[in-house]
Amino acid sequence: MPKLNILVGTMYGGALDVAEQVKPLFEQAGYTVTISEQPALVDITENDADLTLFCVSTTGSGDFPGNFVPFVRHLRDQSPSLSSLRYGLIALGDSSYGDTFCGAGRALDMLLEDHGATRLGERLDIDAMETFMADDAAIPWVEEWIVAQQLKVD
Repeated sequence: MPKLNILVGTMYGGALDVAEQVKPLFEQAGYTVTISEQPALVDITENDADLTLFCVSTTGSGDFPGNFVPFVRHLRDQSPSLSSLRYGLIALGDSSYGDTFCGAGRALDMLLEDHGATRLGERLDIDAMETFMADDAAIPWVEEWIVAQQLKVD
């Protein structure tokens, strides 16, 4: 069975809710799924997951949520090669914050790319100003993402 890790960065639980809502979609597609609410660098460097999905909220002025800061700090400090990491990214934000909209997701995307990781598909930026329930946007995106990954394997 293929394995998927979902790493969550959340302040008020929105990104965790998205992770919990999409988990059954992956399980129905045959994945064994683990959700990490306190992600650590080993979750992507010493892991045998086939895919990783990041669900990350933006807080403050485009900042990472508190539970995700140690993960990002260790990634920056240790600078591991992530050439084997294949990931998807769901970023949550609020467009009323202007230039910092989904800032944490965009920053994470660039950081992962800088370390050699490969994003599969486009990043999903969910705008709280347009989408009351983030999973309303995440579920169709994940369904398409799963199909795209299965087509690449077949």
